[in-house]
Amino acid sequence: MNTTSKLFSNTRTLGTACMLAASLCFSTGGLLMKLIPWNPLAINGARNLIACLVIGLYILVTHHKIKFNFTVLVGAISMAGVTTLYSIANKLTTAGNTIILQYTAPIWIVILMFLIFGQKPDRTALISILIVFVGILCFFFEGLSTGKWLGDALALLSGIFYAGVFMLNNFEKGDALSSVFFGQLACGVFLSPFVLQETNFTPPVLLAVFLLGAVQVGLAYVFFTTGTKYTDPVTASIINALEPILNPVLVAVFYGELLGKWSLVGAAIVICGILFYNLASIYTDRRQAQV
Repeated sequence: MNTTSKLFSNTRTLGTACMLAASLCFSTGGLLMKLIPWNPLAINGARNLIACLVIGLYILVTHHKIKFNFTVLVGAISMAGVTTLYSIANKLTTAGNTIILQYTAPIWIVILMFLIFGQKPDRTALISILIVFVGILCFFFEGLSTGKWLGDALALLSGIFYAGVFMLNNFEKGDALSSVFFGQLACGVFLSPFVLQETNFTPPVLLAVFLLGAVQVGLAYVFFTTGTKYTDPVTASIINALEPILNPVLVAVFYGELLGKWSLVGAAIVICGILFYNLASIYTDRRQAQV
């Protein structure tokens, strides 16, 4: 193997390892939040304040130039909306429902791109949208019978905000890392005061809060931004799909919270729909590039 091949192999291995590490970090969110007996706004304020310090340190080390403009501000609002709604939804419904419904973001991107830019979805996107919405209906069918429909609705709304974060790549002045940093900073500043209303500050609770901010959000984004530089889209898409699978598994094993029958069906349908969209789109792009 020549030097170039070795270098390519090493960077590809690094990218795959970083993407896997990011998915593992992200997937701890549901369990850690269940272990913290705080108001969800207090949890989100504390974890974002810690995450902001981690991301800020990463920005300093990598010498990333921070930007602040209207596009970055919209991205920061989207980021703040994602984390806040996720925190609230995680307390009102199961962790599995929360992460799966947030994972519908790619479908909302297709819809928003059509509404804002007039970009019509192709056949693959339309099929994916139909599949995902069938899965969503399964979640809400069970939510109506269990009384957890509000949590499901907020989780779905967090997916729309998450789509907004990803759409920043379509704007010339956008900068995802800056939006993440300012969104976390805003949540930390405005929501951290809710921590003063809490009374449970035992070592296990404080450890869970620290891990939630430093690992589940901060370190996860460090791994994610590094991994996407060296990982091909197919590998990244497949590894990214581990998060909505691992999240409810960890909660079920260590917390005992299980998905209901219809939620399991909905989860399987949504994941299949997203994977179909990602892989089919990548295959189409490669066919067009070869032509």
